[in-house]
Amino acid sequence: MFFENAGGSLTLKAAVARTAELMSLPDNQGRSNVASEALMKIIADGRDDMKLLLGATTGEVFIGESGTELLGRLIRNAIFASSGDGVVGSHLEHPATYSPCRRWAPIAGMSYEQVDFDVHTSVVGAAHYTPALTPSTAVATIIHASPVTGMHVDIASIAAEIRRVSPECFIIVDGIQHAAHGNVDIDAYGVDGYVVSGYKLFSRHNFGVAWVSDRLANAPHDQLAGAPSNVWELGTRDTSAYAAFSEVVRYLEWLGTQVSNDARSATPRQLVEAAAVAIRSQEHHLVNAMMWGTAGLAGLAQLETVHVIGPDSSEHRSGMVSFTIDGMDGPTAVDALNADGVRTHARKADYYSAGVLTPLGIESCVRASMSHYNSLAEVEKFLATVNRLAGS
Repeated sequence: MFFENAGGSLTLKAAVARTAELMSLPDNQGRSNVASEALMKIIADGRDDMKLLLGATTGEVFIGESGTELLGRLIRNAIFASSGDGVVGSHLEHPATYSPCRRWAPIAGMSYEQVDFDVHTSVVGAAHYTPALTPSTAVATIIHASPVTGMHVDIASIAAEIRRVSPECFIIVDGIQHAAHGNVDIDAYGVDGYVVSGYKLFSRHNFGVAWVSDRLANAPHDQLAGAPSNVWELGTRDTSAYAAFSEVVRYLEWLGTQVSNDARSATPRQLVEAAAVAIRSQEHHLVNAMMWGTAGLAGLAQLETVHVIGPDSSEHRSGMVSFTIDGMDGPTAVDALNADGVRTHARKADYYSAGVLTPLGIESCVRASMSHYNSLAEVEKFLATVNRLAGS
């Protein structure tokens, strides 16, 4: 029973096959032969598909080593491209964003502040950012969904508040946890950077995807000398990564045809959006079963010795429930679930998760993260083990 999708989703078979096919070719991009031209076409199509999935009609997209690497690069370059004097983020964030902020802000002579999040809702909002913002805030970071609590935030409202106070601020969003669980609509957010990871979006490891606004794309950044000002790619591209991402988009388009009433007349973007709605609906169904029980089994919210992080019911919950069991730390509970064939993950107050768990007063927890391909039967197996561990 695979409930560790937040640590990396299952991989599309088509993405695996396409990767193997393209990695076997000896040709490279930019050469004077038919195979090289075909590779360049695959990369161009991949960029178009990235924009399609992300809902971006402007800006630039490119791949990097990982989502974490790309976030660090965007944040570093945004800090040094700005004439402001402060960087703002939140304690809900992953170290992929706050680590580069802590490193580069003081080197650039800027302050750095992490605002608190609501420990009851496990969500950060515009009102949390407001006290830390000034007209000279240079860079702001936002996490779209927490890989610890599973809660997503309202990107558009937070970005609008940042723009109201500091119109020239560069806004960078960590979308790594969110992208597989709901719609991404960059055109509607008003931000300057958005990053996802292939392996958390039904694809493979060793690449992340970054989108940058035209403004950030043309700001001074690390690049090869003499390259066009909007180019962020360094070195030869991995064609198979672009092709694997395209396979994800083809899958989502197909899924959209299965759930849309007017699939024949729908645009590719409308099909992707329809798929996102269906994905969120299925995950909501699974979360409800996990929280409130099914097949005669008590749900997490009904067990006296189980404590769920965040509200029992929340519109912000995105395919994940994190919880503790009295008298049992997270790693021990995860081992017990593993013994019954249920894969989950322990979040501990280490350098990955302490920023979120410490304000919540928790040393460790169990993270059960779903995707749309999980089933109610799998939830029943999960609950059977948790009921036993909880002494029910």
